Amino acid sequence: MKIPAELKYTKDHEWVKIDGDTAIVGITDFAQSELGDIVFVDIQTEGEFVEKDEIFGAVEAVKTVADLLMPLSGEILEVNPELEDAPELVNSDPYGAGWMIKIKFSVASEIDTLLSAKQYEEII
Repeated sequence: MKIPAELKYTKDHEWVKIDGDTAIVGITDFAQSELGDIVFVDIQTEGEFVEKDEIFGAVEAVKTVADLLMPLSGEILEVNPELEDAPELVNSDPYGAGWMIKIKFSVASEIDTLLSAKQYEEII
């Protein structure tokens, strides 16, 4: 199971890649393996401001549907357009082509609430 050291994580199994005042968000390798084959990614919040820990979308797998929780308060700038036709990218490349959203976060101090790779590894 991959847990890239350069990323930040949430207890809800999202990963966050910080780049200036924006961030890319997806679900972790652990999360996609627990969900199983992902068949649909439903994110209708592009252009909206979503508070930290609020639902920004959902992933539907063969076994279940799981809510996606916002790791940082901010505006959703972009939803990964590839996931509409190829939701399985979340399974095959969760930290690359399977990213979910790009956000412009508004509260930089919230970054300190995210977990390091080592901290995340300890909770899974």
